[in-house]
Amino acid sequence: MSEIKRKLLSAAALVCLGAAFGSVQVVPAQRKTNKRAENPTPAVAVPPAKSKAATQPSSPTATTAKETEIAAVAVQYTYQFTQPQFNPHLVRIEHDAAGRGKVSFERRDDAAPLVEPLEIAPAALVRIKAAWDALAFLDSTENYQAEKQFPHLGTMRLRMTRGTQERAAEFNWTHNPDAEALVKEYRRLGDQQLLVFEITLARQYQPSESVKLVKRLEYLFTHDGLSDASQLLPFLRELSTDERLPLIARNRVEKLVKQIEK
Repeated sequence: MSEIKRKLLSAAALVCLGAAFGSVQVVPAQRKTNKRAENPTPAVAVPPAKSKAATQPSSPTATTAKETEIAAVAVQYTYQFTQPQFNPHLVRIEHDAAGRGKVSFERRDDAAPLVEPLEIAPAALVRIKAAWDALAFLDSTENYQAEKQFPHLGTMRLRMTRGTQERAAEFNWTHNPDAEALVKEYRRLGDQQLLVFEITLARQYQPSESVKLVKRLEYLFTHDGLSDASQLLPFLRELSTDERLPLIARNRVEKLVKQIEK
């Protein structure tokens, strides 16, 4: 076979092999997958958390304080003394069950009544309420006026209100021991409040008058004429160091403080 013929046959063979390889398609292997149906977890509803304020009961102390406040507002007590020839010629004390209220004085030389805030000392308030309770005032119809009249001593008027209930009684002399005890407590309370007011006024405008007023205070203390002497201690200690007052007044006040503290 000639050289040219061999070359032609070799070229034809290469062409056939190329065509054969070119017709082969490579198919990539498919990965077998096994998909499982996912069952979603059902949602669980969570109830909202309750606040402590909603779950915890109210404090007994808070409840008791609220009840006391309501009771204090519901009951009102009034004592009034009048005698046109006295000075002051009118004393009115008004307070609630907690002992808070006001005291009013009308004096001949004053253009308007003197009105001061009032807070009755706990020990005095116990005695006052005990006298009211002993009288059973709202449920009673007793006439406290004695057969014999003493109008020159002044007229006492007691008044009590509780809700829709109200009662008042007047007398100038009584044989009822509870009514007498109640009037005595209010008289001492009024004298104490008036004296504190007058001393306060004197130390500002007439310090020399304080000597006479302190003597009056000493007299009331030694004759059981004060509602609660211990309630006056902060006021008296302040007076004993007030250099506006005469030395004799300060010394007497200091002595009185020691007597009260015994």
